[in-house]
Amino acid sequence: MIVRSREILALSLGGMLLLLAGFALSKTNSKTTEYPPFQELVDATAPNGTLIPPPGTYAGPVVLEHPITIDGRGQVTIDAGGKGSVIYVETDGATIKNLHLTNSGDSHNNMDSGVQVKGNFNVIKDNLIDDCLFGVDLAQSEHNIVRRNRISSKDLDLGMRGDAIRLWYSFNNKVTDNVIRNSRDTVVWYSRDNLIARNDARGGRYSLHFMYSERNEVIGNHYEDNSVGIFLMYSDSVVVKDNYIAHAIGPTGMGIGFKETSDVEVTGNRILHCATGIYLDVSPYQPDTTNRITDNLIAFSGIGVMFLNDWTGNLFERNRFKGNITQVGVGGARTAKRNTWNGNFWDDYQGFDQNGDGIGDSPYELYSYADRIWMDVPAARFFKGSPVLEVLDFLERLAPFTDPEMVLRDQSPLMTAESTAHETGQ
Repeated sequence: MIVRSREILALSLGGMLLLLAGFALSKTNSKTTEYPPFQELVDATAPNGTLIPPPGTYAGPVVLEHPITIDGRGQVTIDAGGKGSVIYVETDGATIKNLHLTNSGDSHNNMDSGVQVKGNFNVIKDNLIDDCLFGVDLAQSEHNIVRRNRISSKDLDLGMRGDAIRLWYSFNNKVTDNVIRNSRDTVVWYSRDNLIARNDARGGRYSLHFMYSERNEVIGNHYEDNSVGIFLMYSDSVVVKDNYIAHAIGPTGMGIGFKETSDVEVTGNRILHCATGIYLDVSPYQPDTTNRITDNLIAFSGIGVMFLNDWTGNLFERNRFKGNITQVGVGGARTAKRNTWNGNFWDDYQGFDQNGDGIGDSPYELYSYADRIWMDVPAARFFKGSPVLEVLDFLERLAPFTDPEMVLRDQSPLMTAESTAHETGQ
């Protein structure tokens, strides 16, 4: 009898503990359900009306199915509760501004975002978007503005974060003046005629990645401490102008990369302290096209310009090559003479300017030595710049085992770097 009573008491206590545990868990999971639902305020706002919510925190997700203006005035937070996107814009002509959007879901398949846009002529500006897998996602959307937002992803490993801004089959959008920290990429895929300007992105993977996207403009951005600066894949007729790209380091680090990309204008950029300044892979790809690389500062990098192979069709004029360990490298054939090099500044030029016209009297010629270890053994690049390899490079020039091959000839090298623009850094 006593044993039976103890069993009943133990079961009762166990049940009570489970009940209390379940109550505590439900309280934890229902944290955001304690917030008032923001959707009710949206539904009560007439089309083309303006919603200025009372200050506070509200529960998402939120769906906009008709155009309204939401102005949080910097005093409103919408928390998605860790599920889905915070705001879905499924209309044209809406404005979302001055909100704090946080705690999206973590599904890459569903593109869980701070703002997910599937519409035209919408404005997303002056918002703080944090703890959201993706920041702003535009899919099949045109003529939208994404401006002055501060965006960061979830605290995950780099490859598992979402993209700060993502354009997919989206045309004529303006992505400007956003501050991006610790997201994965900004991507522009299958999208054309977009402006990407004056954004500041740091601590990510690709600062900006184009894929099959034509006629876009990339102007005045600041990309620093990302794995890659700007990478163009199968994306023709892009303008890359006046950008600051620095500290793209690591095994695949590069300032600006080309993959089978044609008719690109790269001008006025500062590319500093990168593993490779500019990387070209079978670019330009389209017949009878030229990539125009002019007036750039390419400095303090492992390799200034790296060609995958002996390709043709690139024009290099009025660039400044300063402080690079290797100015130009070429895989395979070891020569870049089929490209045009004219009027660049090379800090290792050893000629004279007797008539004082600012142009060297003799051409600048760069040679490749067949036995350069770091070119033939990629793993040796880890030691590039070390005293040992510097001595080996010196010995190769002093007593090469084979005749060196000319990589390039610049007929009119500039004598001073000040002959071109954009000298100052940021």
